[in-house]
Amino acid sequence: MSLTWSAKDHKSMTQPAATGQKRSRNDIGNKVAVVLGAQWGDEGKGKVVDLLATDADVVCRCQGGNNAGHTVVVDGKEYDFHLLPSGIINSKSISLIGNGVVIHLPGLFEEGDKNEKKGLKGWEKRLIVSDRAHLVFDFHQVVDGLQETERQAQEGKNIGTTKKGIGPAYSSKAARTGLRVCDLLGDFKDFSMRFKNLVRQYQAMYPALTVDVEDQLKKLKEYSERLRPMVRDGVYYMYEALHGSPKKILVEGANAALLDIDFGTYPFVTSSNCTVGGACTGLGIPPLNIGDVFGVSKAYTTRVGIGAFPTEQLNAIGELLQTRGHEVGVTTGRKRRCGWLDLVIVRYAHMINGFTSIALTKLDILDVVDEIKVGVAYKVNGKRIPHFPANMDVLHKVEVEYETFPGWKTDTSAARKWNDLPAKAQNYIHFIENHIGVPIKWVGVGKSRECMIQMF
Repeated sequence: MSLTWSAKDHKSMTQPAATGQKRSRNDIGNKVAVVLGAQWGDEGKGKVVDLLATDADVVCRCQGGNNAGHTVVVDGKEYDFHLLPSGIINSKSISLIGNGVVIHLPGLFEEGDKNEKKGLKGWEKRLIVSDRAHLVFDFHQVVDGLQETERQAQEGKNIGTTKKGIGPAYSSKAARTGLRVCDLLGDFKDFSMRFKNLVRQYQAMYPALTVDVEDQLKKLKEYSERLRPMVRDGVYYMYEALHGSPKKILVEGANAALLDIDFGTYPFVTSSNCTVGGACTGLGIPPLNIGDVFGVSKAYTTRVGIGAFPTEQLNAIGELLQTRGHEVGVTTGRKRRCGWLDLVIVRYAHMINGFTSIALTKLDILDVVDEIKVGVAYKVNGKRIPHFPANMDVLHKVEVEYETFPGWKTDTSAARKWNDLPAKAQNYIHFIENHIGVPIKWVGVGKSRECMIQMF
């Protein structure tokens, strides 16, 4: 599929400007397209990335870890990605794991080997890993579980993490005790000492934590040699990609706006910035190089784990969406909670990310519904509020104002162009884009690549 990428005003610049040399705004180089979740994750970002990656030179992950889960179906084969960018399927593109990602090395290689058995060939030669990326260790994952148990015992509720060690790894990073890829590939004696110190710190906080340090270090040494050929200075690599010959560069966001550490439904969020700013900080690229920002939203709403969910349907509709949509987490295997499309949260995500267009996925799941509702506003004490509440107690109490639409009661799974969709489905789509103020570029009616209808 041919796509238009913003790379205008490009001038070849393989080196930074000389001292004192003025640079104009026209020297910004290649633009980067970014794909981001507009809800609580699981929107189908992998499908959108897969579409765009067929025409991309570089596909990047900028944040998160193997708590993410992207499913891509190509030629009847289903690939599950957690750390690898979905673009790894494209044999002609480079996949980059940026500095903002936290990497669990056993998980990375297990994922690559598992997908290789499904037909993913040569992935190690197409993967670049930033030397500034932080590492997730096995004990981070154990600590993640201990913290969840502790929250449950103390507060009667936990956060509902994936227990992949993401939060503890980002905590180590923020506390400036974390270890990075460059540390692992540097002086291993120094790395070993710092690793032991980090283990002792966690054992002081969690006396039940047991770690076979020597065994872990032996395995990490082995992983380091397999990893070494993939590692680059990510900042310099991105600079050359932006300012060298014209390239199509894609950033694949993990998680979603409502899970962002700053803007999500805190504390029931992830530990990274999964909104558009994370693309800059997680890859070392200037905001001027951000081009199209594609938001991805389901035609309804789901979330995994605990937290407020204003349009959730704890009834037959919720069960129907869960069953028809096969709403089970790729990473955790947990059933997803389901409800009507909430345009308040999608509009909020647009406020933060500035979507240039949207992909609306899983429209076909609504094919059998008699009547479809869409949340368009929140009320508190009977009065509409213009913003998305920061306080979770308030969000739990909001009254949702709905618009109701008649179902189209037609199988849309075979639709491949706009005119193939029933008029009532078209009306539903038009309402969504008019309400958000962002055009819908793709409509998804199935799992595979060809089921994404491109509108323009």
